[in-house]
Amino acid sequence: MKLLFEKILPSENASWRYWLYQSKNIGFSWHYHPEYEIALTLDSEGQRYVGDSIENYDQLDLALLGPRLPHTWCSAPSVEGKPQQVYVAQIPAPWLESLILGMPDLASLKSLLTMAKRGITFSHTTKTQVATLFAEMEQANATERFIGLLQILTIMAQDKDKKALATSDYQAVIPADHISKKLDTAIRYIHQHYTQQLKAQDVAELLHMSTNHFHRFFKSGTEQTFTQVVNQVRISKACSLLVNTRMPINTVSDTCGFNNIANFNRRFLQFKNITPSDFRKIYASYVS
Repeated sequence: MKLLFEKILPSENASWRYWLYQSKNIGFSWHYHPEYEIALTLDSEGQRYVGDSIENYDQLDLALLGPRLPHTWCSAPSVEGKPQQVYVAQIPAPWLESLILGMPDLASLKSLLTMAKRGITFSHTTKTQVATLFAEMEQANATERFIGLLQILTIMAQDKDKKALATSDYQAVIPADHISKKLDTAIRYIHQHYTQQLKAQDVAELLHMSTNHFHRFFKSGTEQTFTQVVNQVRISKACSLLVNTRMPINTVSDTCGFNNIANFNRRFLQFKNITPSDFRKIYASYVS
């Protein structure tokens, strides 16, 4: 089975990624990334693969994975047709490790991160507590999510019944990093040209790929389409302008590369669950 690299993009206004994935089933996708990952799986039954560990999991599964540890979940569609849910927190290793190293208050988490190199599963009590916190994060702002993340890590560290998954002598065979570099080039191009009309064909040519190959490559590496990432970057830039300037909303739309104000309003509502004007009102106190 081919091991794939996954490029992680942080959530809006955050240093890490919070993500809720819903699907009829979870397909086998053997992959790795340089971030720590917390994965909570609900309403799903199948197999969990972590390093050289293969275990069945049931309706409520929770794991903490260390950086560059190969993993995947795999499930069949639910008999009742109920969507399967996966809550995910993906945290850059240097950021989390430096945070813990620099704060004596978080010293109890050091051993948790060391153990995470093999992957960890947790007791039913911890699973249910973490499930509640993940659900609360869905409607929370960036600060509240960060606090929730620390609560989750603390609960995990205090779980006396947690167990490691991969064997102690497991060594992952990580392929050459050229895929990561290509994805970084594509993401950098988006950030440099988001104000312009961006075409997948242009990025594909930059990476010496056909357009169809690039679309497949980009989706497999980021779990998002090219258009989704472009819109995510543009909305992120728009949020900054709405909060930190008095620029008219239609000018913000033009500045961030949207072709018309209606499209901008629609995309903003899609990503932020609020209109640009209401977003500005909420954060008006931050505008100088």
